[in-house]
Amino acid sequence: MPLNDNKLILQIQRGNRRCADELVERYYSSIFRYCSWHCYNTDRAEDLTQETFLRVFRDIYMYEQKGSFKAYLYTIAHHLCIDENRKHIISGLDQDLPMEDGRLQQVEDREQIKHLLKLLTPVQKEVILLHCGEQLSFREIAQILGIPPRTAQSRFRAAITILRKERG
Repeated sequence: MPLNDNKLILQIQRGNRRCADELVERYYSSIFRYCSWHCYNTDRAEDLTQETFLRVFRDIYMYEQKGSFKAYLYTIAHHLCIDENRKHIISGLDQDLPMEDGRLQQVEDREQIKHLLKLLTPVQKEVILLHCGEQLSFREIAQILGIPPRTAQSRFRAAITILRKERG
């Protein structure tokens, strides 16, 4: 039976490398997906994902289990993505994105999603990505964004209203 996040972290703090590998395996693809939504460049998303885990492990001995580890992890990724977006204004999909037949529909869908997300405020966009894309609870989203859970819910509802109007 797999260890829960808190037990894994305790084992990592005690020097168990296998538990560190398990933690990375558990969350790597989710954090990568989250970073990909923010930078639209797979190489940069990979870098941000790795930096997220480097920061987690750098500070793992100071980590206190106050809330959800998952929210803590996404908070680190969130701040890295914000910093990245400050450095580089997103101008569209990178030219190196595959355009093979099987991927063309995904690219078109991604462009439509990108267009719809541009209609939202930054907080609404984050709430949508974290709730729908990463299946985080409003409590976890609130922890990541530093807002009350009810505010996260209301931002979500407002965003859904905007998206429904646009889609017709």
